[in-house]
Amino acid sequence: MTEIYIVRHGNTFDKGDTITRVGARTDLPLSASGQTQAEALALHFMALVPAGFGTAYCSALQRTRQTAEAILAVRETRPTLETLEFLREVDYGVDENQPEDAVIARIGEEALAAWDRDAVPPPGWDVDPEAIKGAWRNLLHSLASMDADGPVLIVTSNGIARFVLDAITEFEIEPESIKLKTGAYGHLRARGNAVTLVSWNVRP
Repeated sequence: MTEIYIVRHGNTFDKGDTITRVGARTDLPLSASGQTQAEALALHFMALVPAGFGTAYCSALQRTRQTAEAILAVRETRPTLETLEFLREVDYGVDENQPEDAVIARIGEEALAAWDRDAVPPPGWDVDPEAIKGAWRNLLHSLASMDADGPVLIVTSNGIARFVLDAITEFEIEPESIKLKTGAYGHLRARGNAVTLVSWNVRP
């Protein structure tokens, strides 16, 4: 059995900033509040996973790497942080790095609601849901079959994290939303061909 924690990176904007739709082509670092969220996650996992993580993955984006590094930095012994390309945020196409009001003006509120509710990409976004779902299934299957030294940490972005729910075979809880908040995580348990969702959208 493998315990897996899927974390969304911390904030990339602070109060008063103009918030834009940050995707795969916009490599922002954590903001001050995002760094605080990452540090809170580190303390939380120190208590939740006292023996430490055996394996850790993130994307190539600064915001996921900085979050993962903060979580691992408090440990005397920690795994090498590996990069997986599919964990990179989705590409928002023409809406990349645009303010939310401009995005809604272009695609409409219902299209954005369909993305947030059902992970249906609006027109103009470069997203392949089936490829992302397949990558999640392959990773979870690999993690379930490996002889892990401890729990697995995966730090990614909101657009990618939501698709892992399609790889779940058993639900201990029903998530209220497919989205993960910044600085929040989901807990999965993988054994053989079964992947169980234990918790979702937990923010320390």
